[in-house]
Amino acid sequence: VLPTMLGVWSLLLLWGLATPCQGLLEMVGTLARIDQDELGKAIQNSLIGGPILQNVLGTVTSVNQGLLGSTGLLGGGGLLGYGGVFGIVEELSGLKIEELTLPKVSLKLLPGFGVQLKLHSKVRLHGSGPLGGLLQLAAEVNVSSRVALGMNARGTPILILKRCSTLLGHISVLSGLLPPQLFGVVEQTLFKVLPELLCPMVDSVLRVVNELLGTVLGLVPLGALGSVEFTLATLPLTSNQYIELDINSIVKSAAGDIIDFPKPPKPIKVPRKENHTSQVTVPLYLFNTIFGLLQTNGALDIDITPELVPRNVPLTTTDLAAFVPEALAKLPPDQQLLLSLRVKEAPTVMLQNKKATVSIPANIHVLSYLPAGTPEALFELNGVMTLNAQLTPSAAKLHLSLSLERLSVKLASSFVHTFDASRLEEWLSSVVRVAYVPKLNVELDVGIPLPKVLNVNFASAVLEIIENAVVLTVAS
Repeated sequence: VLPTMLGVWSLLLLWGLATPCQGLLEMVGTLARIDQDELGKAIQNSLIGGPILQNVLGTVTSVNQGLLGSTGLLGGGGLLGYGGVFGIVEELSGLKIEELTLPKVSLKLLPGFGVQLKLHSKVRLHGSGPLGGLLQLAAEVNVSSRVALGMNARGTPILILKRCSTLLGHISVLSGLLPPQLFGVVEQTLFKVLPELLCPMVDSVLRVVNELLGTVLGLVPLGALGSVEFTLATLPLTSNQYIELDINSIVKSAAGDIIDFPKPPKPIKVPRKENHTSQVTVPLYLFNTIFGLLQTNGALDIDITPELVPRNVPLTTTDLAAFVPEALAKLPPDQQLLLSLRVKEAPTVMLQNKKATVSIPANIHVLSYLPAGTPEALFELNGVMTLNAQLTPSAAKLHLSLSLERLSVKLASSFVHTFDASRLEEWLSSVVRVAYVPKLNVELDVGIPLPKVLNVNFASAVLEIIENAVVLTVAS
């Protein structure tokens, strides 16, 4: 089965002398650089927490009724059975593997190919000795394998076992007697048998790790807004320190429509990755599309009434007339105000100079009304809100918290007298801070999803805002 499977996967590999990009991200996708230490931990954890070792032992004990003797692999006329070279020692029988020590994992990334994976373990065997009584042996064994990194038909990164060999180390007799002439026979037998028994363990390890790699793809929900789909844009690449994945980030509405925005005019310059760290670069494009999805769904619109603001924030016609008395003095006094804020164009996110800002254009309709009456339009403003974004990473998301930096407005139309709308900016800013910004932060609770690669946790990552991207770096 294994050669057939490798043949199929080999058709999907397009390996040449490709090397990871030299600091420039040409695509607009999310760039993930996963340190070799993370891959090593994933392999070690698959051995610790999973049933891989027990499965190997189960295969040995259920299929092989001992490696040596009349019922063993070489019994019944074989090397040690009747008719064999050592027929006289038929009593040496039932030699079985009873314990595999948890292997120590070492790996080396091979640029342009994949991974060199080594597992060092100890094997304990027991059976009946030639002179009767229990015979216990221990052997050190090194499993060396060459693993290719590729992409399967679904576009998922995958590790594929290309070559596996076993090197037998020191053999010691723990209990019982083993004549010297039989010691070499046992050694030769183990050299032939162990690769067939232990190389499937490597294949089992890779299946577990491939399940983790497979989580890169798929839909990440954004609540009622829609989802983000992560897909591989190109074949995975390896350097001598990390695996690089260029991941497309496709934002979709709840109806399944793709929310698309213009791409950056030039490539993103990705900073150098330090050794023993993993890195993910989140492009500006993903921020803009998330805000575009919020705008399309109407999540950025709000009607502000006195019930939504503290009492110390004025929101009546009398208060409004005090700001521009020459134009608004004739308004009916003490009527409540309704501010209908609508965002008809997508916000713009800026990432540069170690700062993240969001610019939201808005139409603000100011109306007066009585609780039992119909609102009456007073005037309309065209405004632009500039907000500072505080970015905080968690295990799988990049969270945003906004605060208002400034608000500028111009008079668009008026049912009363014309006036200089900039005189209302301070008042409007206080209203927006207490009524609108909290709503924005609730809507933004969905966060910016991060690709899930080998369970790398970016909660403690160092965050760096560069031009048109955010880089998260976490120690392995």
